[in-house]
Amino acid sequence: MGHIDISDVGYELSDGRTLLNGISLRVGEGSRVALVGPNGAGKTTLLRIVTGDLAAHRGGATVTGGLGVMRQVVVRADESTTVRDALVEVSPPALRAAAAEIQAAEHLIMTVDDEPSQMRYAQAIADWADVGGYDAELEWDKVCSEVLGVDFEQAQWRELRTLSGGERKRLVLTSLLRGPEQVLLLDEPDNALDVPTKRWLEAEMTASPKTILYVSHDRELLANTATHVATLEPGTNGAQIWVHGGGFSTYAAAREDRRERSEEMLRRWDEEHAKLKELVNTLKNKSAFNDGLASRYQAAQTRLRKFEEVGPPPQLAHEQNVRVRLTGGRTAKRAVTCQDLELSGLMKPFSLELFYGERVAVLGSNGSGKSHFMRLLARGGSSPDREHEPAEGSPAIDPVTHTGRAALGSRVRPGWFAQNHGHAELEGRTLLDILHRGEGHRRGMGREEASKVLDRYGLVGQAEQRYETLSGGQQARLQILLLELGGATLLLLDEPTDNLDLHSAEALEAGLAGFDGTVVTVTHDRWFARSFDRYFVFGADGHVIETPEPVWEVERVARDRG
Repeated sequence: MGHIDISDVGYELSDGRTLLNGISLRVGEGSRVALVGPNGAGKTTLLRIVTGDLAAHRGGATVTGGLGVMRQVVVRADESTTVRDALVEVSPPALRAAAAEIQAAEHLIMTVDDEPSQMRYAQAIADWADVGGYDAELEWDKVCSEVLGVDFEQAQWRELRTLSGGERKRLVLTSLLRGPEQVLLLDEPDNALDVPTKRWLEAEMTASPKTILYVSHDRELLANTATHVATLEPGTNGAQIWVHGGGFSTYAAAREDRRERSEEMLRRWDEEHAKLKELVNTLKNKSAFNDGLASRYQAAQTRLRKFEEVGPPPQLAHEQNVRVRLTGGRTAKRAVTCQDLELSGLMKPFSLELFYGERVAVLGSNGSGKSHFMRLLARGGSSPDREHEPAEGSPAIDPVTHTGRAALGSRVRPGWFAQNHGHAELEGRTLLDILHRGEGHRRGMGREEASKVLDRYGLVGQAEQRYETLSGGQQARLQILLLELGGATLLLLDEPTDNLDLHSAEALEAGLAGFDGTVVTVTHDRWFARSFDRYFVFGADGHVIETPEPVWEVERVARDRG
C-alpha cells in the first residue's frame, strides 16, 4: 500500500503573492481524501507539487507505492493525442519511457532506415517486453472494450478528441483504477461524467484499496466517497489547510462548529487582553502615589507583555462570500413553447410548454441532444425577434438544425451559460476592462462600481487579471455575473456547477431561488437537481419525457465505433 506525505509546503505566485503557506497533509494507506476550497485557492497547484510538475518554494511532498495521475484536462481541442498516448501517459514511468523509445526508434527507421536504426528499434521492442508492455496492452484491451466497446487494436490510433468528454475521462479513470500504482491523484475526475458514470466512479473508488487524493466539487460524490475532507483556506499570507477527520456528511456541521469555537476563543482573548490593560493602567496610576504598588505594577506589565507576545488564537480564513443577484424580470406566462420540435439526428418530435418562473432540469446521458436544445433556445428559438437577442455574456451561438418550432414568449431574453464553450471575446482583457466597456444589453461601469460587483462574486482580487488566466471556477462566476448584468429573463445553464467550488454552488442556488424569471438547466449534479420543479429526460431512444423526480439511470446514446 502507498501513502502521501505533504510537509510544510509553501508556494509563491510570479507576482510575489503567497498562494500556499505551511501546507501539511498525510493521506494514509487506503484513505480517500477530498481536497476542497474556493476556486483559485491552490488545489491544482498543490496536486502539481505532489506530482513533481511544480517545485515547492518551501517544504515538499513524498509518495510511496507508485503514483497514478489524472489531470483536470485530459486532452485539449487542438491536441492530436491518441487513445494509446492517453493510456501510456497514465502508466508507470518505466512503461512511459519504453513507449517513448519505441516511438523515437520508429521515427528513425522511417527517416534513415540504416542498420543502427534497425538495431535500435529491435532493442526498443525487447525493452518494451521487459517492462511489461505487452501485458499492459492486454489490460488496455479490457479497458477499451469496457469503455469504448471495441478492442485496443481498433481503438489505439483514434484521436482522443473524437471521444466525448465522459468517454475520455472514463478511459483514463478505468486504466488508473485497474493499474498497478497504489496512489492516485485525481483532479476533478467527475467533470463531464453523466450520473450513471459518476455512480460507477463512486463504486470503483470505494471498492478500491488504493490511496486516493482527489479534487471534486460534486457534493453527492463527496458524500459517497470521502473518508476525510481537507480544506484549503485562503488568507492574506496564503492558503492554509484544515482537515476534517470524518466524511462529507458531517463536514458542514464540523466547519461551523470550528468557526464558532474560533470566534469564542478570540472573544475570550479580547476580554482577557482588555482586563490586563485595565489592570496595568490602574496600577500605574496608583503606584504614582504609593511606592508599595510599584512591584505589582511591574509584574502586571510583564504579564501583559508576555500575553501580547503569545498573541491571539489563530484566525480562521475569511470564508468566501459569493452573492449572486440574478434579477430577471416579468415575461409572458408561456416562456418557451415547443411544437413538434425535432433536433435532426438526435431527438424525435416532441412538444412542451415552460411557464414563467419555473425551474426546469434537463436530464439524460451524454450525446442525447440536451446541449443542442439549449443552444436553439439561446439563439431565440426558430424565428427570434429582436427582443429575444441573447443577453450579453452569452457566447457566439452556432445554428441548430431542426424541424418543427421552438418559440420564446414576449419579453423573454435568453442568457446562455455553457461551461465548455470558449469566450474568445473576453480573452486578453482584464475583468475591470470587460465591465468598463459594456456590451450588448449591459451598460459599462466605472472602476468603483465594477469593483463592488466583482467583490460580490469573490473576484475583486482578480480585477486586474486577464480572463484567460482565471481558474475554471472563476471564469464560470464571471460568466454568470455577465448574465446578471445583461438582463436575462430566461437562464439557460449548461452544467453550471461543474467548476464551481462548494460556496459558489451554494451561492448560485440561492441566486436562482431569488431570480425573477425562468431557469432551464442541463445538469448531472444530483445535489443541485433536487432544487428544481420539473424534470425532462432526453432518452437514448430519441424520446423526451417529463418525470416527477430526477431520473439518472438512462441508457447511453449508441455511437458509431468504426
